[in-house]
Amino acid sequence: MAEREVSCEISEPRLVARKFLARPQHEGVGAVVRRSIGRFELRYFDPFLVLDEFSVTAPAGFPDHPHRGFETVTYMLQGSVTHEDFEGYKGTIGPGDLQWMTAGRGIVHSEMPASQGTQKGLQLWVNLSSKHKMTEPKYQEISGKDIAEAAVDGIKVKVIAGEAFGAKSPVYTRTPTMYLDFTLKPGAHLQQPIPTSWNAFVYVLEGEGIFGISKSSPVTAHHLLLLGHGDGVEVWNKSAKPLRFILVGGEPLGEPVAQLGPFVMNTQEEIDRTIYDFENCINGFEKARHWRRSDF
Repeated sequence: MAEREVSCEISEPRLVARKFLARPQHEGVGAVVRRSIGRFELRYFDPFLVLDEFSVTAPAGFPDHPHRGFETVTYMLQGSVTHEDFEGYKGTIGPGDLQWMTAGRGIVHSEMPASQGTQKGLQLWVNLSSKHKMTEPKYQEISGKDIAEAAVDGIKVKVIAGEAFGAKSPVYTRTPTMYLDFTLKPGAHLQQPIPTSWNAFVYVLEGEGIFGISKSSPVTAHHLLLLGHGDGVEVWNKSAKPLRFILVGGEPLGEPVAQLGPFVMNTQEEIDRTIYDFENCINGFEKARHWRRSDF
């Protein structure tokens, strides 16, 4: 990890527009998630469909299930998860590893614990524009040691997508996206630019921080902060412990959203067609007819 001298002055800091506490709920089979985007108070934050902080211990997990029309971004914080799909792909991601999966026209896959104890991580769903919804499925996987990092003045950042402090991610994002994992030491102050036209949010993982303006009340773990308009965000760690959070931003698609569970399209007619395709194993779901994960 390199120490970098980079100026990140912003002229119009974004303020916190809304704040949510992500409470535990059950998903998959026996898994627990803290869902912040995709819940009843916040169904969609263009272009983001879901943000889950998940916790799963075998035999619980996310067995065989389909997707169409968006991307899933899985970022492991603790433990390991094995992904397997009907195209024959199988892989395991461990602590600090990233998988950026484009479901596109259709995928059926499973995500199950690969080690003892509790596996923890984040999964973000990024919507795809109408022109990309039926693209072929694709994966981008990066091990933790290969994720771009930088450190400046008591701030460490892991660049999952986009760029920060001169460090740039190799991940290609069909929907323009930034995804930054920040850790601020006590006393650190961050100014991070964000494109003015993008929507952006913060999700706090550890510690407590002050976001937007220095006189704001501290925000603790498991809170989602939707940021208002501006060209960047300011963050202060005035506590005695490290602060860790993710900052995510994306270019809004501005398109209608029709969603039924794991299927996200633009119209109800397209959702009906997706259900028909899946039930009849056609138009991208052909291999679903006979596929089961290997440990089934």
